[in-house]
Amino acid sequence: MGAGQSRSSNQLVVPQANQALEQLKYEVAQELGIQIPQDGYYGYMASRDTGAIGGHITRRLVQIAEQAISGGAAR
Repeated sequence: MGAGQSRSSNQLVVPQANQALEQLKYEVAQELGIQIPQDGYYGYMASRDTGAIGGHITRRLVQIAEQAISGGAAR
């Protein structure tokens, strides 16, 4: 692949979403006490840690969506 190209064919509907997800990743990692590599290379991280971060992000995104669908009413 050439420079600047990626394998993903997904197109961002909301460009700011990528930045928000990056921020969420760092917040979740901090809450879990997991250090994210500064160089962005995840190859040395344990699969358990990266999976925990991804799982908590998914859980939080589902919670946000449920709140949006229900009109923001707390359960």
